[in-house]
Amino acid sequence: MSHSSPSVFKLAIFDAKPYDRQFLEAANAPHGLSLTFFEEKLKASTASLSQGFDAVCAFVNDDLDADVMATLHANGVRLVAMRCAGYNNVNMKAACDLGITVVRVPEYSPYAVAEYALGLLLTLNRKIHRAYNRVREGNFAISGLMGFDLRGKTMGIIGTGRIGRTFAELLQGFGMRLLAHDPFPSPDAARLGLAYVPLETLLRESDVISLHCPLTPENTHLLRHDTIALLKDGAILINTSRGKLIDTAALIDGLKSGKVGAAGLDVYEEETDYFFEDRSDNPIQDDALARLMTFPNVIISSHQAFFTREAETNIAQTTLASVADFRDGKTPQLAICEHCAGARPCPGKTAGQRCRS
Repeated sequence: MSHSSPSVFKLAIFDAKPYDRQFLEAANAPHGLSLTFFEEKLKASTASLSQGFDAVCAFVNDDLDADVMATLHANGVRLVAMRCAGYNNVNMKAACDLGITVVRVPEYSPYAVAEYALGLLLTLNRKIHRAYNRVREGNFAISGLMGFDLRGKTMGIIGTGRIGRTFAELLQGFGMRLLAHDPFPSPDAARLGLAYVPLETLLRESDVISLHCPLTPENTHLLRHDTIALLKDGAILINTSRGKLIDTAALIDGLKSGKVGAAGLDVYEEETDYFFEDRSDNPIQDDALARLMTFPNVIISSHQAFFTREAETNIAQTTLASVADFRDGKTPQLAICEHCAGARPCPGKTAGQRCRS
């Protein structure tokens, strides 16, 4: 590890893959930050690596609990930059109490995630993944590959932030009826053709349900045994948001009974030890994940819905711009704070100060 001048602001980037290095180094050109990349995830056993850094950059499956925050603070870290939208893995109370500023990337490319969700739906419905495998084995039969027209069917969208609304825009060309559920309805609902309804109504009436909401204590296991029981028989579930929105055991039961007709999962509630890593040489120790992988009507991908050139560019540029603002004594515009509901910069938090709101 090279030692830079003390005047250079030093950023430790955890859970770094080669593509992270590529985009972050390119985005750093106008800022001149000192970047050090660690392959290790940020968690209690690796937090000591933050010694000597001004800030750390973390990702979706890092664990920034109270103990990690305490170690970061003791090591002199004043800023945590999440290069993602979600921050349910960050103990915000500990951050505020310790005076550590936390920033995130609330918007990077809603199109990337929305288009991927649509791709999962089309693949599952028309069984493209099964057709691909059949033909590669010389089997050109189409029995068992029948789907249904999306036109005239009902789509239930849970969460109508930027991604959910972009998903609704994509669906307008399919002639679907669009139901939505969100505690904060969008003023664009009429333009998008969205009809807001109670969650129970959405679950009962939708042929397809797509999740586009952040994970909160209130919606953890939003889809569980009793709510899955409300679904139409054979409903398709798409989740490109957070794995813990769905109770995996309940989903497996729903798939076995036929209540759930298919599931497209880009996230999984216990994904930390598997997603983004090559585990091909080892058996899957997670029994629930292994069981899900046996269903022909389930597609699991490794949290890649965001993964486009445009999104990676925006993530890197936004993250390092926030870090540079903090270095320069400015209040990062994308700072988050539990006292501000995570929606806007905390009015009491300036660079390096404790939240006073």
